[in-house]
Amino acid sequence: MTAQTIPDRCETCVIRHRAICAALTKDELKSMNRIARQRIIAAGQVISSELEPGTAFANIVSGVVKLTKTLADGRQQIVGLQFTPDFLGRTFAEENPYSAEAATEVELCSFPKAEFESILKRHPGLEHRLFADTLNELDAARDWMLLLGRKTAEEKVATFLHMLAKRVPNIGCTHSEELNYARFILPLTRGEIADYLGLTLETVSRQMTKLKKSGVLNVIDNRDITVPSMDALSQVAGD
Repeated sequence: MTAQTIPDRCETCVIRHRAICAALTKDELKSMNRIARQRIIAAGQVISSELEPGTAFANIVSGVVKLTKTLADGRQQIVGLQFTPDFLGRTFAEENPYSAEAATEVELCSFPKAEFESILKRHPGLEHRLFADTLNELDAARDWMLLLGRKTAEEKVATFLHMLAKRVPNIGCTHSEELNYARFILPLTRGEIADYLGLTLETVSRQMTKLKKSGVLNVIDNRDITVPSMDALSQVAGD
């Protein structure tokens, strides 16, 4: 993991107009520049731990972050995934509500907690953008409750893959709405997908094989996924 200052990064940042920083003017961005640090996190490395004091927030510049909660018996449950340009961390909280781990190599634009919260108080536009993003996360969590509670195993796996396919423009993969096509690398193992969807490993493998045989997916080396038709995948997902 490395950290370095970002003197003028906001001017050329690839997520500048999609991240929460889009709410800031050019002059206001200077305040963010002064506290921003670039961090490269290797896949599998913990970014922040559950119930420990939060020390920083971050915009995800590239990669996928896995969010987990620990059960009383020590088991971990995946409760969410975050992608470019999502905001990582819970502002004005004393402790991290979950653990965050790099599912792939991740690049972060990181901000120290105290300095960021101070800027947040001074810039209502930034606070409003962060609030809107929080509401979007709440809507996504409610959609996921529907998936876990009502959808079949096939629909769950298809919905998960469809979600990834829609986000692939943000994780450096190929996606063409004109051609109704997507290609991406799975950021989770099949065991982790099973954990995330509340299924068994065998069920996930069986459903992936079924989708492959039906032509909805092409799978290479278990992780390289091609979606020939996003419409066909969406139909199997029940959307």
